Amino acid sequence: MKKRQLNYAAVIYKPLALNPAHQFAASFALRIFHSNSIYSFIPKNACSTLRLSLALANGCISSPKDFNWIHQNNATFSADLASLILADYTFVILRCPYARLASAYLDKIVDKTQEAWVLYETLKRKTEIDQFSFKFFLKAISNPTVLNSNIHWRPQVDYLVYMDYDDYFSLEHFSKAIPVIEQASGIQVVDARPLTRHGSDRFVTIDDGNYYGDCLPEEIRALKVAGNLPSPQSLYDDEGIALVGKLYKKDIALYRQLFGENNMLPFHRLPGRRITRIIDPAL
Repeated sequence: MKKRQLNYAAVIYKPLALNPAHQFAASFALRIFHSNSIYSFIPKNACSTLRLSLALANGCISSPKDFNWIHQNNATFSADLASLILADYTFVILRCPYARLASAYLDKIVDKTQEAWVLYETLKRKTEIDQFSFKFFLKAISNPTVLNSNIHWRPQVDYLVYMDYDDYFSLEHFSKAIPVIEQASGIQVVDARPLTRHGSDRFVTIDDGNYYGDCLPEEIRALKVAGNLPSPQSLYDDEGIALVGKLYKKDIALYRQLFGENNMLPFHRLPGRRITRIIDPAL
């Protein structure tokens, strides 16, 4: 049996139950019972698809039609300490940090979901939600408290309960990951996007402008109504690229180490861009 090393257990010398970094990561480490596997669930990284697949595999729902069950049961399959250490197989799905943050904005902020209203309250209602441009959003989450206040934009490294996983998969190549996950974990991966309607796959992606500066949510909502969606990279300008590079420095370094530069957002493909790479000078 492979030795499992916990990522945050020794960060502070306190009882593990009083270690907030470990407890957070462990709460997102979900058990797949039949194969004694652990899947670390990271929001915005195909998490609805995997949580639906786990709920079916673990016998808690019998049909994808019951997909709303997963939203009330995020912690139902959370692993205890013994399950973490004795797991036979572990995996996690990571995403380009720039793309993940763009997805969070286009989904949660533009559509004014509950997360947007919570952010509005966190910012003490000083700016109306309809004024939350992507630029404003990035500057707001530059505050560490705001950055960690929501699971959809909290850094991915915070979810990694292990120092090392058996498999790290890239969301950008998720179709190639599916057969490996199914073979190793014993689950059938069921696509939740047609049910949740969260995916960008139902839109035509456009790259006809820069949506970073003063572009407001209502403008992007109008695009969505017409069946279009700005590409993730079109939300960024030089300032945004550099800011995310600093905020998510560890996420970017890990993603680049595992999957290489070419799997990150292709900023250099946009017309008129001076940026040819997304390496922040501070990295």
